[in-house]
Amino acid sequence: MPLIIIAGLPASGKSVRSAELVNYFESRGKTVYQVSELGCIQLAGYSKNECFRDSQKEKLVRSSVKSEVVRLLNKNDVVVVDGSNYIKGFRYEIFCVSKATRTTQCTLYCAIVKDQAWCFNETRTNKDELYDKDVFDALCMRFEEPQHNNRWDSPLFTLFPEEPLAGENIFNALYNQQALLPNLSTQNAPLNSTNYLFEMDKITQDIIKQVISAHKLGATGSIKIASNASTVDIPPDLNPSQLNRVRRQFLNYMKLHSTGNVSIEKISSMFIQFLNSNYR
Repeated sequence: MPLIIIAGLPASGKSVRSAELVNYFESRGKTVYQVSELGCIQLAGYSKNECFRDSQKEKLVRSSVKSEVVRLLNKNDVVVVDGSNYIKGFRYEIFCVSKATRTTQCTLYCAIVKDQAWCFNETRTNKDELYDKDVFDALCMRFEEPQHNNRWDSPLFTLFPEEPLAGENIFNALYNQQALLPNLSTQNAPLNSTNYLFEMDKITQDIIKQVISAHKLGATGSIKIASNASTVDIPPDLNPSQLNRVRRQFLNYMKLHSTGNVSIEKISSMFIQFLNSNYR
């Protein structure tokens, strides 16, 4: 699914541009999906200012945005990511996702003078969408402007509020150019995403719980793992703290050495093999 990343200062007209993109691409017969940063903030139960004042809450929202992009991405329709996307590292992560999916991507930068953006913010009628001054200033200070020479920002379309949407140029960038092929560097980012690590942590915890429960019930020797149909062979005197230490070693190994070719479905078998190899 061709992907459009919108980036810009607070109150720079990103949602307006997002709506324009939806209208334009739908008029060209394309299905369009919007991934809204504000929508993810509200879904998480935060206010906009509350979210951007708390780095942990902001990370959760970014993870939610990325998860939605991963879920919707295919080679035919259009996904518009409507948000500040002010961190270039996050834009690079999204670039890696689109490259791994073998689809095209471009960036739309809503350029604006900071003072004009603040005036736009103050004239908003929906009070829930207003930025407090300290949050506005902090986001402006942290904003990492997209650059043409960054491959994850390219092709880059820069538009000021008074300029019309460059719909035809954006359409050509998405549908009339060849998608980049995935490589090792772009596959690592999806592997180390918050969702992947969360799933890996959950799978390994579940296996450890099954082993500990079996020991409490008096099981000895090989312990069958229900979710995998494989067996774990560990010493009967092994305690939970030792098992969890091995689990942490496995997680660290996967973070440092995985090449991005491991699907989440294989983690269970790999962890069981790792356990067995440590206690033979």
